[in-house]
Amino acid sequence: MLPDEPPASRGPGGPAGVGPDLAGRVLEGRYRIAELVARGGMASVYVATDLRLDRTVAVKVMHPSLGDPITGNESFAQRFVREARAAARLSHPNVVAVHDQGSDDGLTFLVMEHVPGSTLRDVIRDRAPLSPARALALLEPIVAAVSAAHRAGIVHRDVKPENVLIADDGRVKVADFGLARAVDADSHHTTTGGVLIGTVSYLAPELVVDGTSDARADVYALGVVLHELLTGQKPHQGETPIQIAYKHVHADVPPPSRLVPGLPAYVDALVARATARDRSQRPADAGVLLHHVRRVQQALNEGVARDDDLVADLLPRPATPDDTDTSPEPFDAADLAALRGDGFAEAELYPALAQASSPVPDDGATAVRRRPSAALPPTPPPTAPPTAPSDLTSRLYLGPEEHDDTDDDTDDDTDDADGAEAAALAARRASRRRARLLGSVVIVLALVGGLAFYFLSWRYVPAPRLLDLTQAEATERAQADGFDVEVGPAGYSETVAAGLVMATDPEGGEELVRGGTITLTISRGPERYAVPSLRGRTADEAREALESTNLAYAEAEPRYDEEVPEGAVIASDPEQGTVVRPDETVTVVLSLGRRPIPVEDFTGRSREEAEAELTTGDPEIEGDELQVSVTEEFSDSVPAGTVISQDPTSGTLNLGDTVTLVVSKGPELVTIPEGLVGGRVEDVRGQLEGLGLVVDEQGLIGSDGPRIGYVTGVSPGSGEQVRRGTTVTLTVL
Repeated sequence: MLPDEPPASRGPGGPAGVGPDLAGRVLEGRYRIAELVARGGMASVYVATDLRLDRTVAVKVMHPSLGDPITGNESFAQRFVREARAAARLSHPNVVAVHDQGSDDGLTFLVMEHVPGSTLRDVIRDRAPLSPARALALLEPIVAAVSAAHRAGIVHRDVKPENVLIADDGRVKVADFGLARAVDADSHHTTTGGVLIGTVSYLAPELVVDGTSDARADVYALGVVLHELLTGQKPHQGETPIQIAYKHVHADVPPPSRLVPGLPAYVDALVARATARDRSQRPADAGVLLHHVRRVQQALNEGVARDDDLVADLLPRPATPDDTDTSPEPFDAADLAALRGDGFAEAELYPALAQASSPVPDDGATAVRRRPSAALPPTPPPTAPPTAPSDLTSRLYLGPEEHDDTDDDTDDDTDDADGAEAAALAARRASRRRARLLGSVVIVLALVGGLAFYFLSWRYVPAPRLLDLTQAEATERAQADGFDVEVGPAGYSETVAAGLVMATDPEGGEELVRGGTITLTISRGPERYAVPSLRGRTADEAREALESTNLAYAEAEPRYDEEVPEGAVIASDPEQGTVVRPDETVTVVLSLGRRPIPVEDFTGRSREEAEAELTTGDPEIEGDELQVSVTEEFSDSVPAGTVISQDPTSGTLNLGDTVTLVVSKGPELVTIPEGLVGGRVEDVRGQLEGLGLVVDEQGLIGSDGPRIGYVTGVSPGSGEQVRRGTTVTLTVL
């Protein structure tokens, strides 16, 4: 068996002629090379620092020998530059971005997004076979990325697990659109000196046969990747690349359930549809495949074990004898001899694989040699035995038996003495035989001509043009021309209004057998989706909601919110209800929860300062940060207007929480009451002591006799304010 294709070589080793290690070198005065991370057959990839923007990037440097005009690879350098222009046209969250392209002292390079993590090959090696749900969860963003490329008119041409990066945060990105170029109808595959680019395990049959490809070649490779995710094995294996290529052309990809029993039939059907050998039976591009993938995902998410209708929709339509045969030419006995190593020249069989008869490692883009502009020769007809022409003539000749030959032979026997007469008789016999043979040939040509006229002039007629008609109008016109009509699954169209025919199979003007069937695809109008309500949902819930409506998920800078809990969505851009195209990115803002506000202790500071700092300390916060509650108390030790105490004194609060301040009113004052003079001393004492004052008594000056107990004076006097605890002197009579 063919061993698993290894990834591109890493470290300082690598293919000859790739040039020295560039660690430490600065390209174009901007990109400082840090270390070599991978080296393949066409280029080496380094981690580098963009000195201008201070960010980590990946720099892909073409091997100098491939761009050297002396070696004849100048066109490859031009194609390497075209990689930047093609990939830069793509802006999709699942595509590795190309930032820049340049040249420095003979080195041509690309600057790309740096995606730290692993590849899908690592996942397959470590974890496959995967569950259908997990396999499709990995495949869906890959298909979405290739779909974006197809919409931009770009075919990837080298879809394989090594070119799928899985970032440390789980993001899936497709890399290396370096083999892609703008799609031309049935365009020939880009070559490098006659090399057919693409790993042989993922090559579509049409690439093997004649090197032609379109978006459906990517669809085939995606189907092979899905098979590998589900089973952990490549569908076609062999000892040499040409044997693997032979199987691509002549054997269907086996259903994954053959290796992993219990898989739903509709998962097998999805693989079969994507990897149909007849490319006309595959999805037209990755966008159509993405639709099928999401249908299968929905069935898996709903726990559907069997769905015969879905299986019927997904399975490739079996070819009928009247269908145009788009499958590749079969090998003949000589082909099989070549595969067995019997010495037959493989270059005479499949020019695209002429140089691939021995095992070769896959350094990230396995190259299979072919001769430019070569096509697969038709299968040679079997060589007829020597008697075949006369046998054919005898079967087709409708005239009388050749009894005259016997008579002539008898005459010849009786007249053999006359040499001249015998010679003349032999000439007449030869002439009669030539005439009969000529008549047989004329009959054969007439039959062949009649059959050709039947098949080419009468049996096949152009299919009617039915685009932009309603289903009823198209059906009526097709039936009037003698064709049957089927209606296939509806599709989206940016240019054809809903309810009108957007495509037919076959297309209008193509040759179709009389009485054949035309399949209509009715437009559903532009494919649009409304942005769902995301506010209050978690990030995972928002991602799932967007992906279920064919939209991409992205996150903006999170912010604080007083209503939405931490980790939930505050808002989205575009907003809820906005109608957008499929795969458009919706950016969500996640909540950090309530804004935390640190509390400072204002004890011993003025009330005004405390209130100002607590309510408006952060200028970015609109309104009051915190609410302040103030109570006042008398204090003999704290000046009036100064904070006596605070609750809480430290820690963290949230926006709008309350801080309580106790503010000093200064010392408490007591007013000496009126009407104390003339009162009995006992009553006056009790009244003053009740106000918190200390009472002292003294007699009249110069009077040492007994007292009768009446107050004749008060000091301080009535109406004066004194601190509580002040001594008041009473003069007693």
